[in-house]
Amino acid sequence: PTSDGAAAVILCSEQFLKKSPHLSKQAVEIIGAELGTDEPSVFAERSNLKMIGFDMIRKLSNRLYQTTNLTPNDIQVIELHDCFAPNELISYEALGKGGEIVDKGDNTYGGKWVINPSGGLISKGHPIGATGMNIHVKI
Repeated sequence: PTSDGAAAVILCSEQFLKKSPHLSKQAVEIIGAELGTDEPSVFAERSNLKMIGFDMIRKLSNRLYQTTNLTPNDIQVIELHDCFAPNELISYEALGKGGEIVDKGDNTYGGKWVINPSGGLISKGHPIGATGMNIHVKI
């Protein structure tokens, strides 16, 4: 069920972190993040794939690769926003990999990427207000 949730993150500069070495093991560096929302065309086209974010996943991941100068080969661990059971698999398809990721075992330990090692949003009860930060800091 949808529930209330909240998250808090303390942001600091690298200078502050250097002066506070006792915090270094808890520090997380976020080198890129993208945020998007559905466009009106999603609803006009009556496409189930578009309705659950297929085009948005592709657009945002490409934008993230450009802003960070990373490629999928530079990534080892992925936390996907899997708000519904099929969303993880649909995300694979949107990224151009589809069933290939699963068939090769590239979505788990020993594969190319470890995807949703936390168990994903559903395993946490999908606490709406906390999911975004949870994805960033739980790894």
